[in-house]
Amino acid sequence: MRALVTGATGFVGRHLLAALAEAGHERFACGGPHDADAMPLDLADPSALRGALDLAQPDVVFHLAAQTFVPEALANPGATYGTNVTGTANLAQALRDYARAENATPRLIFASSAEVYGHQPPQAFPLVETTSLSPNNPYAASKAAAEMLLLGEARTFALDVVIVRSFNLIGPGQSDRFVVPNFAKQLAQIASGGKPVMHVGNLEAKRDFLDVRDAARAYVALAERGVRGEAYNLCSGSVHAIKDVLRELILAAHVPVEVREDPERMRPSDTPLFLGDNTKLRAATGWEPRIALRSSIREIYAAASSQLGAS
Repeated sequence: MRALVTGATGFVGRHLLAALAEAGHERFACGGPHDADAMPLDLADPSALRGALDLAQPDVVFHLAAQTFVPEALANPGATYGTNVTGTANLAQALRDYARAENATPRLIFASSAEVYGHQPPQAFPLVETTSLSPNNPYAASKAAAEMLLLGEARTFALDVVIVRSFNLIGPGQSDRFVVPNFAKQLAQIASGGKPVMHVGNLEAKRDFLDVRDAARAYVALAERGVRGEAYNLCSGSVHAIKDVLRELILAAHVPVEVREDPERMRPSDTPLFLGDNTKLRAATGWEPRIALRSSIREIYAAASSQLGAS
C-alpha cells in the first residue's frame, strides 16, 4: 500500500509514519507549507494538493493536517475553519480530479475528533458512532463540518472516505500545550530545582485516554479494513479523571508539589465526562489497545525530563 500523509510532522503523523513502516507500507510524508522535515504542502493551494497526489500515486491518503488546539480555535475561529474545512474541501477536490485523470480512487482516512459529539447527557456514555453530533466550540464545529463535507462527497462523487473520531490521544512527542505533557513539563522543571508549584485547570474532568502509538496502528488497520463511508471511534473505552493522571505523573517525578488552580487554564466549554465505545473499530479491524495508561504517563514524564536536560 502506498500512503500519502498530510500533517506528517505532527504528533500523530510522526507515529503514523512509524506504524506504516512497521506494517511494510510505502510512505509519502507531507508537512505544512513551510515545513523543512517533509514535503511542504499548503491546504489552501489546490494545485499543490493535486501535485502531491500525482507525485505519490497513493492507494490511501491519511488527512491529519489541521488546526487541533481548542484554545487557538476559540481565539481565531476563522483561521480554524479555513484550515480544517476549506483545506479539507480543497483536498477532496484534488482527489476528485486525480481520480478522473488516473482512473483510480485512493481511500481517504480523515482525522476527525470526538469533540464533534460535544456535551451529551450522562446516559449517552459511552459514546457510539450513531450519537448525534453536537459540537460546542469552533474546533469541534470545524471537524463536524469537514465530516459532513466528505460524507456528502462520498455519496455524490463516490469518494472512498473513512472517518476517524479520536478521543484524547497522549504519548511521547505531544506539544506541551496539551494537558498531560504540560503537567509533565512543569514537574520536570520542579524536579530540576524549580519552584514546587503546579498550575492546573479542571482536575475533575474525566477523559478517555489512548496512547498515540495504539492510535497509529488503528489508522493503518482502518486503511486496510475499514468500511467505506463509515465513522469509527478511536478510544480506549475506559475513563480516568485528570487528577488521577496528575497523581501518576507526580509519582513518576518523585517530588512534593503544591497544586494551584489557574482560572486561565479553564475551558468555558469543558465537558465533565468524555468516554467512547470502540466496539465498532474492534469488530471491523481486530484492533485492540496494547499500551497501558500508566506506561504512557511514565514515558511522557521521561520524555519531558530528557528534553529539559537537553535544553
